[in-house]
Amino acid sequence: MTRAEQQEHTHERLLEAGRSVLTRRGFLAATVEEIAVEAGYTRGALYKHFGGKEGLLLAILDAHAEAHLRLLSETLDEVTDQEELIAAFVPSGFTDDEDAARWSATTAEFRASVISQPEIAATALAAQRKHEGQIVAMLEKHCARLGIRPALPLPQLVVVLGALGGSLSLRRGVDPDTDVAAILGNVLAVIFPGTKK
Repeated sequence: MTRAEQQEHTHERLLEAGRSVLTRRGFLAATVEEIAVEAGYTRGALYKHFGGKEGLLLAILDAHAEAHLRLLSETLDEVTDQEELIAAFVPSGFTDDEDAARWSATTAEFRASVISQPEIAATALAAQRKHEGQIVAMLEKHCARLGIRPALPLPQLVVVLGALGGSLSLRRGVDPDTDVAAILGNVLAVIFPGTKK
């Protein structure tokens, strides 16, 4: 491998190990040492690539956001009516994914911990706003195509969906009987009225 390929390999291994350890242990309990050991590197490698645990989690969130946008774009391109639009925002398997609930807890811990770290909080917020803006642009296009008039301004709607999804995932983590799909579906039917037959 070239040096650049080695760096990329290290970066990817650290991301994978970080996601695994952070999901399993939570943001506050996980240590840089644990993540580095799971990846097969020293803690120095993690600091070199990400600057610390916060930087690693931000990089994981960025990678997740990119994957989410690709999947959402592909899904929305196939949507033909309100029901399918609603289904696009209730991912299959979401309600049975225990890792999703643990990951929601990890990101909630992270967000709470960086409130007192304005620089990291600003970086996290900028990334979140960018992601939300991309979803807004997709929804503008597809709502216009489908003739759906959302009940809220799209920027507010996207914030509500993100908050609702995260909160319901946390709720399901402590109450497995929470019917996340039904709650999301019902809320989305109110938010996206108009073309349901």
